[in-house]
Amino acid sequence: MRPTTKDLAKAAGVSLATVDRVLNGRAGVRQKTVEAVNDAIERLGFQRNQVAATLARQKGYRFAFALPRSGDEFLEEIIDRIREFDTAGRAEMIEAKVIRLDDRDPHKAAHVLSRLSLDDIDGIAIMAPETPQIRDALLRMRERGIRTLPFVANQHSYGTGDFVGIDNRAAGATAGRLLARFLGPVQGSIIVLTETTQSRDSLERRLGFDAVIYRNYPDLRTLPTLETHGDPGRAQHVLRNALQARDDVVGLYFMGAEARIPIEVARALNATTGRVTIAHERTPSTEQALRKAKIDAVIHQDPGHLVRSAVRILRAQCENRTTLASQERIRTEILIAENL
Repeated sequence: MRPTTKDLAKAAGVSLATVDRVLNGRAGVRQKTVEAVNDAIERLGFQRNQVAATLARQKGYRFAFALPRSGDEFLEEIIDRIREFDTAGRAEMIEAKVIRLDDRDPHKAAHVLSRLSLDDIDGIAIMAPETPQIRDALLRMRERGIRTLPFVANQHSYGTGDFVGIDNRAAGATAGRLLARFLGPVQGSIIVLTETTQSRDSLERRLGFDAVIYRNYPDLRTLPTLETHGDPGRAQHVLRNALQARDDVVGLYFMGAEARIPIEVARALNATTGRVTIAHERTPSTEQALRKAKIDAVIHQDPGHLVRSAVRILRAQCENRTTLASQERIRTEILIAENL
C-alpha cells in the first residue's frame, strides 16, 4: 500500500500537524524538522494525494491569466481554452479567469496587478511587455504570496526556471530553415514583419531566424524587421514600400503571433506570388491562407496545452512540488496545407 501521512510522521518522528505544515510550505517549522520530513519522503517513496489535499484545504485554487487587451485570433484561441478549462476544472476545485491588461500603458497594467491579493487569486500566468513597472508589480505580487508564471511571451522566469511556451529562438530557427529549404538555390532578400520589436518573443525569433540564414544560406539576406503595431494601414504602407524599394524579395516571414493583418495586406498587394511565406500560430486566418496556398507553413504552439500546463505548474508551485518536465514541454509544431 502507498505510504500515508501517518507513516510519514512516524518515520520522521514528528506529529501529523508538523507533516502538514511541511507539505504545505507553512512557516513555523525548524529547518532540521523540514529536512527530517523530506528525508522520510525519500525513504518511503511518499506521493501526496493531491485531490485529497485540495479537499483538506476546504477551498480550491483560483488562478488568473493576465493577457494583453490588444491581440487578435490567437489570443482569442487562448481565452477560449481558459474558459474551457474553467468549466472542466470545477470538478477539481480549480478556477481559471482572464484579466486583461493595457499592454500599451505599463503604468495602468501595473496598477491592475498591484490591486490583486491572495484573497483574489493563488497564482497568475502573465503575458505582458517586460517593462520596469510590470516587473516591479510582479515582484510585489510574489512578496504577497501570489505565484507568478511567464506565459507564452515577454517575461523572464525570475530564477524559477518555469515558463510556459515554445522555445522562441528555436521557433525562429525552424522558420528560417523551412523558408530557405522551400526556396531552394536562389538569391534574394527576405522581408520580416512583426507587431513590435519590443516583444521578447519577436526578438528571440529574429535571433534564431538570422542565425540559421547567416550560417547556412549566404545567398539570402534578411532585411531589418518592419513593425506593423497591429495596424492594417501601417502594415500596408511598410510592406508596399519594402516591395517597391527592392525587386529581389524572395521570402516573407510574419514573425508575430498575430499574422492575420500581414497576410491580408500581402494578399491585397499580391505580395506572396512566387515568394515563400512563413507565419506563426494556427488561427482561422492562417489556416485559410494555408489551404489557399497564400502561405507555405505555420509554426504553431497548442493553446490548450499552454493553458493546461500553466495551471499544472501554478498548482505545483502552490503545493511546493515539481511537475513532470516532459509533460510541460510545449512542442513546436510545423503545419502545412496537407497536415491541417
